[in-house]
Amino acid sequence: MNEVFWQALAAGLALMLILEGILPFLYPQRWRRLVEQLSQVSNQALRLMGLISMLLGVLLLYLIR
Repeated sequence: MNEVFWQALAAGLALMLILEGILPFLYPQRWRRLVEQLSQVSNQALRLMGLISMLLGVLLLYLIR
């Protein structure tokens, strides 16, 4: 069971890296502008977006499993 957990975690990390790399690979200029815009967002708003993202991820995992 422990080995299965680590394999699933590694697969999840690999998929996250693939998805995170799609936009910069396909649209580098747009990605650069997005990063510039994100630098203008407050820390509180970024934390809220991170929290919402984590909660949606947990909900999705719960629904899948």
